[in-house]
Amino acid sequence: MDRPPLQDSLLSSKVRLTLAAKDLKDLDLFSKSDPICVVYLTSSIARGTMRTVEVGRTECVMNNLNPEWAKTILVDYFFEEVQKVRFEVYDVDSKSNNLKDHDFIGAAETSLGEIVGSPGSTKWLTLQGSGKCGSLKVVAEEANETSKEILMLQCRGVKLDKKDFFGKSDPFLNFYRMNDDGSRILAHRTEFIKRTLNPKWVPFEINLQQLCFGDRTRKFRIECFDYDNDGGHDLIGTCETTCDRLVFQEDSEIPLINQKKKDKKGKRYKNSGTVVIDAAKTKRYYSFLEYVTGGTRLDFAVAIDFTASNGQVNDPRSLHYIDTSLNEYQMAIRAIADICAPYNPTQVFEAMGFGAKVNRSPYVDHCFPLNLSKENFNVLGVEGLMSAYKNCQSGCQLYGPTNFAPVILKVLNKVTSFPRDGSRYQVLLIVTDGVICDFDQTVSAIITASHHPLSIIIIGVGTEDFSRMEDLDSDDALLTLNGRTAQRDIVQFVPLREFLGKYGLNGVYGPTAMARLAKEVLAEVPEQVTSYMNSMNIAPKVPKERQQMPPPDQLSKPTVDIPFVGSSNGNFYPDISGIRIAPQPPTAPLE
Repeated sequence: MDRPPLQDSLLSSKVRLTLAAKDLKDLDLFSKSDPICVVYLTSSIARGTMRTVEVGRTECVMNNLNPEWAKTILVDYFFEEVQKVRFEVYDVDSKSNNLKDHDFIGAAETSLGEIVGSPGSTKWLTLQGSGKCGSLKVVAEEANETSKEILMLQCRGVKLDKKDFFGKSDPFLNFYRMNDDGSRILAHRTEFIKRTLNPKWVPFEINLQQLCFGDRTRKFRIECFDYDNDGGHDLIGTCETTCDRLVFQEDSEIPLINQKKKDKKGKRYKNSGTVVIDAAKTKRYYSFLEYVTGGTRLDFAVAIDFTASNGQVNDPRSLHYIDTSLNEYQMAIRAIADICAPYNPTQVFEAMGFGAKVNRSPYVDHCFPLNLSKENFNVLGVEGLMSAYKNCQSGCQLYGPTNFAPVILKVLNKVTSFPRDGSRYQVLLIVTDGVICDFDQTVSAIITASHHPLSIIIIGVGTEDFSRMEDLDSDDALLTLNGRTAQRDIVQFVPLREFLGKYGLNGVYGPTAMARLAKEVLAEVPEQVTSYMNSMNIAPKVPKERQQMPPPDQLSKPTVDIPFVGSSNGNFYPDISGIRIAPQPPTAPLE
């Protein structure tokens, strides 16, 4: 499928789709199906053509013919367009991301307008396939991504009922929003804890809009289950509470009631264990736009690969060869710089090269100024950046190896001096053609950087195997090395060839390919900015044009800003403000 079409988010609303299925076809011989739902959206793009794109996938629910998927699908909703939506349900058979490796259960099609316009914005669809395939329930809600409030919970179970014949229980919790018509929507599912009647779940967050329509006094339901591999999870007990009751500690210990067991035992029954709330608080999450309008500046830095694998710069086959059209490096630099530049009013960027001998030096430099000055890495504006890249080629000898850690540490050294008030955030673009040679050192630098206001974009040019680069883009699991784990995902990697093959025209790579590239690699940056700011409890500043004097009754009440350096769970970030770049040892000439 093609990548999502470029859309102006200012002209659309965000809609969140919550999915559940009933009576799915069983395709497994000795167990039940392991269903996943894939969602496609057909929308118009430039020149009036239509494109169908995959907009998301749910998680896989093991051994279940009536799954309630916890992962929701976020889509852009345009009132003025007919947006066809297709849902495909598969029985997962392996870890492969290729849908051809899994068994197709059934599919259903409708339009986003039909879902939104249905009573309660809820629509049941019959899955079409071979025989009776089951039905799919789709619930649409407007997703207010500009301001969301979450409930942060830390909870445990005490003296839960034993459900396993030869063991204890493997308990997990489901949190349900209760609708006015008596139906319910799964808002969150915890992990299951093996073989215990006193589990302690990892602290988690739930969006209040999903949990209780944002109403802190509205009841929601908690159900505790014993996990079974066959999907037939045994109910331990249920309870109901509200957000306010948890936050104000009115429900610090909540009995779990199993109605069937209660009816059977009568007065002898007390409960099936309790859910203990060790910590509960709400937090306001701010949007990327709120930070930017409040004055957050995006600093931009570029690091260019000048290793010998690119080919000598005067060879037309070289990736660095400059002709009348943009080469792949110029295209990558320009596509990203044009997007980031408006968010830095100073228009001063840092430009670096690595992997070359510069100014007739006998040694390889792994981090040198692109303008070939002795100490000044700064260039002015996008044109200054492009000019520095072009002029650099005459003053450097391409060499190697391909090391990323020095340029990351160089930028990290700058970032540690940023004020801790959210006024600045750094974006580093690395453009490379080769296989990374200092992988562990790079991972270590990224883990350290994940605690600071920094995002790293890596664009691969040429035809090299970039499989190790994909490992740095930790979409599935945070980077870990030698017992250290990244605080958050800060790396986005994309190979440029994915865009050149699709959007190039007669060998000329124009605005469409560049726009698609920028959209892809910058897609995660806003979330990375807000995740850092929110984890550090940094609220956006009020734009000057919106600042007003406080009410008279508040003028006599002084306020004190208490600096806080740490995560929401109380773990403090490592202080590396004293980190400095060690001089690079001379690199012996390559044989």
